[in-house]
Amino acid sequence: MKLSHKWLSMTILPLILGISSIIGCSSTDTTDTINSETSNSNNQEETNDQDQLDITVSIIPQKYFVKKIGGDRVDVNVMVEPGVTPHTYEPKPQQLQALSEAEAYIATGVPFEKVWMDRISQANPEMLTVDSSEGIEKLTMVDHDHGHDDHGHDHNHNEEESNLDPHVWLSPRLVKIQAQKIYETLVELDPKYQETYQTNLDNFLQEIDELDNKIRNNLANLEQRKFIVFHPAWGYFAEEYNLTQVPVEVGGQEPSAAELSNLIKEAKTENIKVIFAQPELSSQSAETIAKEINGEVLLISPLGQDWSDNLLEVSQTFAKALKEDNN
Repeated sequence: MKLSHKWLSMTILPLILGISSIIGCSSTDTTDTINSETSNSNNQEETNDQDQLDITVSIIPQKYFVKKIGGDRVDVNVMVEPGVTPHTYEPKPQQLQALSEAEAYIATGVPFEKVWMDRISQANPEMLTVDSSEGIEKLTMVDHDHGHDDHGHDHNHNEEESNLDPHVWLSPRLVKIQAQKIYETLVELDPKYQETYQTNLDNFLQEIDELDNKIRNNLANLEQRKFIVFHPAWGYFAEEYNLTQVPVEVGGQEPSAAELSNLIKEAKTENIKVIFAQPELSSQSAETIAKEINGEVLLISPLGQDWSDNLLEVSQTFAKALKEDNN
């Protein structure tokens, strides 16, 4: 019996050790495989990030346009942060430094770009600089008297040039021109994805057409088509949809006491009860007018993050306010 037990032990022990060895090797191989797959996945994500185009734009709506056309192929940085106006914006040093990594800067003609464009270009001489508003005929910002120079102001050609309206992104029709320019820029930088960019562009143009139809429906059949707005950002929008914009301030200049009095008289004559202002700017003058006409101030922003939804909501706000003005 002792010999039998001894033989059995000698037989089973090697068998157990062999199985353990096999299991150990299998566990190690599985762990190595998982680690290898994880490493490959991380490397792939890093590669995808490195493959993205680094694009810088001036204002938030432009990010919407570039992402619509570029999709996951682009990483978009915005110079003018939320809540800030592009009229007086000064880029931070770290923003200028970050431009060293950018493949392209896509401008739209807002005032701060005219002051800073040389430094923006110098921050990265190899960066492609494109003005998406190129080829668009700009409107001249109307004066407080709505274009009639009977206030004794002496306007010359240079002043008119500096007073061109930069808010072209608030016209769906003009955004189509900007979208085409953005598409061409991305294809120039990344030609192997031309078909992807073309498909995205076509989809975006269709989105713009659908938005345009909705806005026209919202603003149809309005008897009152004149609105008072603190900052005259909506000139292109008004022109496109047969509205008349009456500005409170122009070119950063608050109205004089006489001009403010005239605006109040006009609002009363036209039975206007709503004064529009934007959240990025002071609305003190707008509040003054609203108080005098027993009206209210409504905030609308030309710099909404979701460009399409923002314009649609603005058209709904206009429609509601102008219908109330006519009652």
